[in-house]
Amino acid sequence: MQDIIKEIQRLKKERNAVILAHNYQLPEVQDAADFTGDSLELSRIAASSKAKVVVFCGVHFMAETASILCPDKTVLIPDKTAGCPMANMITATDLLELKKRHPKAVVIGYVNTSAEVKREVDISCTSTNAVDVVLKLKDAEEIIFIPDKYLSDYVSKKTGRRLISWDGYCPTHVKILPEDIIRQIRLHPKAKVMVHPECTGEVISLADAVLSTGKMCKYAKESGAKELIVGTEVGIIHRLKKENPEKKFYPASELAVCPNMKKITLEKVLWSLQDLKEVVKVPDEIRKKALRGIEKMLAF
Repeated sequence: MQDIIKEIQRLKKERNAVILAHNYQLPEVQDAADFTGDSLELSRIAASSKAKVVVFCGVHFMAETASILCPDKTVLIPDKTAGCPMANMITATDLLELKKRHPKAVVIGYVNTSAEVKREVDISCTSTNAVDVVLKLKDAEEIIFIPDKYLSDYVSKKTGRRLISWDGYCPTHVKILPEDIIRQIRLHPKAKVMVHPECTGEVISLADAVLSTGKMCKYAKESGAKELIVGTEVGIIHRLKKENPEKKFYPASELAVCPNMKKITLEKVLWSLQDLKEVVKVPDEIRKKALRGIEKMLAF
């Protein structure tokens, strides 16, 4: 493995590349990356980087978002089959039909969507700022929120706004059950519970904090709690332990594993740098329209 890491580092310099890894990636991929974070955070790092090549260790929509934000760079994904089931649950055609049924609605699109879907939304959001985005839209008669029905439900409860939601969800987060949280609380009564807003409402109701992966890392550092129960994909626990060696972290469920996030290996990162594959390039006519929704979100 050390030989692979050494060659990755050599090629990275040769290619003027930056390696980005999502918080759910395999531990060794996270350790080899220049930056670890959530999807939009990494895309913004890609855009601000002086690197010409971006190796995005995540799922496809994340690499697309990086391509939207930095069209002048070569964006690579080490495994082109690493998709997001939630993002695949809605197409641009689906959204256009929904918009026809609600012509006066403002469309909010979760960043976990394809570039083609992003082209058709009015404003993008992340799990961190979804509540703030909805609160800003005070004058909107109707609001469509796609594609995650559980994030939509959470935002609706936090804002008091009725949202028109899509029947999408994250197959990994729905594996975390209320009884999993209760079991862990009984095992670790002093632990704080933090969960992702892609979890079901029943799970969210048991949490001390509902946070994106980026905010979970911040909360773990700043919280006085010495033990934390983590209700999201188990890959993040590697980073949490690395950054907080004096604290203990318990996965809410060992079943919360995203198989797509685990497709990328160190070998695939190496091959990606060697062959400059697989390139993710969003066509300009889609990119420019998709960018508008992201820019509106960033302006908020």
